[in-house]
Amino acid sequence: MNATYASALSAAHDAAAAQHYPQGALYVVATPIGNLADITLRALHVLQLVDALACEDTRHTQSLLRAYGIERPSAALLALHQHNEAEAALQVITRLQAGQRLAYVSDAGTPAISDPGARLVAAVRAAGLPIVPLPGASSITAALSVAGVVDEAGAFVFAGFLPAKAGERTAAVQALASEQRAVVLLEAPHRIAVLASALAVLGSRPLTVARELTKQFEQLVTLPAAELEAWLAADEKRERGEFVLVLHPLQAQQNEGGPDLRVLTLLLAELPLKSAVRLAAEITGTPRNTLYEAALQLKKDADA
Repeated sequence: MNATYASALSAAHDAAAAQHYPQGALYVVATPIGNLADITLRALHVLQLVDALACEDTRHTQSLLRAYGIERPSAALLALHQHNEAEAALQVITRLQAGQRLAYVSDAGTPAISDPGARLVAAVRAAGLPIVPLPGASSITAALSVAGVVDEAGAFVFAGFLPAKAGERTAAVQALASEQRAVVLLEAPHRIAVLASALAVLGSRPLTVARELTKQFEQLVTLPAAELEAWLAADEKRERGEFVLVLHPLQAQQNEGGPDLRVLTLLLAELPLKSAVRLAAEITGTPRNTLYEAALQLKKDADA
């Protein structure tokens, strides 16, 4: 047993063993997104209790279990990932119908949130079998909790990963530009620079960047969306790791009523004048007529 977590396993048993854990149920278990100490006591208990674990990557899950001092035979780990989820779900259902308890874990965080698991849950529910959520680590709520987003309703939109294709990504950003609520985005290190370029059209709208949450080199910064490219370029290490980005609510911008020339200039470089004016009005809240006059002046200055 791993001595580091020996007391945690004992505490998990003391805290959670008396609860009822129905047989023939699927337990959807959240796991840490980086810091191993972010596991819950109930998760530790269930990971030992279940008959088998379905997991996104069996090798990763086996390493995670061993880090906590939990030894499970390889036969107790079933691969269930985005490429085999429908087929593997049938195996899980067969085991559940036989009265076994099964847990599902993705590689990190809460399953089925930009991770495999949703199709499995849908199939198990359709089969009329019980599903038990075990909440825990989530990069989405972790980033929101430190973004300082001010919204009385507490509303936000989870947009996840934007499309990889340039045209679809540009259209998605245009749609986000008029979204009044906070928007949470996810991005991988090899695409963060491309996303930063796309988000530049949002100008001065505040953006909180959470990099490598809960890990050793965790980094949090809030800056105008148009400055994300420069922030990344200032240090090559900033493009490493996993990213969560929180686009602040539209009303959080401080707008003095005049045209936001930076936003308008960026849009004019990519779009026809009328489209640029329309989108700039949605982003900044400045009247279209004011922006249209400003756009004409910018065009005139550029041609001079």
